[in-house]
Amino acid sequence: MGEISRFYGIIIQMFGEDHNPPHFHVIYNEYRALIEIQTGEILQGSLPSKQLKYVQVWADIHKEELLDNFNKLNSEIMTYSKIKPLE
Repeated sequence: MGEISRFYGIIIQMFGEDHNPPHFHVIYNEYRALIEIQTGEILQGSLPSKQLKYVQVWADIHKEELLDNFNKLNSEIMTYSKIKPLE
């Protein structure tokens, strides 16, 4: 699908029919990472520590919205909602 949020140069994305565990994709400059929604841990890739902390704080605040988006994108609905950026 696409971009669900953007803050401090960090792009957060989700895609339809993506694999478990529930996760989202992060792009920051040349870095790429998959972040597990429940734990905030990196499943794949890497991020600088400062940006990882921003992403983890944001994900913790918006955990329910992230899980809802992941579930909708992996159902027949295949839709998502934008999520407020970290401020």
